[in-house]
Amino acid sequence: MSVSSAPLRVAVGGFGAIGFALAKALDDGIDGLALAAVSARDKKKAADKMEGFRAPVPVVDLEALAELADIVVECAPSTVFRSIGEPALKAGRIFVPLSVGQLLVHDDLKDIAIAHGGRIVVPTGALIGLDAVRAAAEGNIESVTMVTRKPPRGLMGAPYLEQNNISLEGLNEAKLIFDGSARDGAKGFPANVNVAAALSLAGIGPDRTRLQIWADPAVTRNTHRIEVEADSARFAMSIENVPSEENPKTGKITALSAIACLRGLVAPMRVGT
Repeated sequence: MSVSSAPLRVAVGGFGAIGFALAKALDDGIDGLALAAVSARDKKKAADKMEGFRAPVPVVDLEALAELADIVVECAPSTVFRSIGEPALKAGRIFVPLSVGQLLVHDDLKDIAIAHGGRIVVPTGALIGLDAVRAAAEGNIESVTMVTRKPPRGLMGAPYLEQNNISLEGLNEAKLIFDGSARDGAKGFPANVNVAAALSLAGIGPDRTRLQIWADPAVTRNTHRIEVEADSARFAMSIENVPSEENPKTGKITALSAIACLRGLVAPMRVGT
């Protein structure tokens, strides 16, 4: 992007903890980008939250975001994922999803992007090493395994727990609550394992990527350990993310990752593939 070009307009779908942090960073100023609109279930509350912004923007319906922006960022509940992503891609926009696991559920969105000239850009999120996994995938990856440990309160309300009558109340030791594919994990824990979905998309796909989820009262951070076996390298990585105070299901680094992703779209130099 040249210095003389107009900044790319960014719309933020969802105005909770992550959406607010992202919108505020854009309002504070990121070269080459401008906040254009946000969406929120409670429009009045969102408008009130925006009072401290230097340049308040319209609070609109989810489906209207694509009309007002070049880039649409999704940071909303998984139930409205498609209402943000599909219009953005049909309008030929760049769609940046944070509920990455929903890409495994709505796997036709890639075809919509191809048909309409849209683009899906997945941020690194709460996971390290995606560049290494993507590089290894250019050769042959034999296996990818991810083990996630979270405080029980960060897993409460997951559909998989409710469907299988798994209670985490009063848990006093680590409990394995899921062992399966990244695809099934994304369906059962839509608010918890977006990192596993991103890992699977970078590597060998959601059906071959193995995932274990542990509810562990001994941990205070959302912890992920990944092991990759490939013909080019064998590597392991781990990260301990500080949960957000507003939403313990996600980490503080998630909003920062989205900001870094947006900077990378317009920066004159980008580090990492």
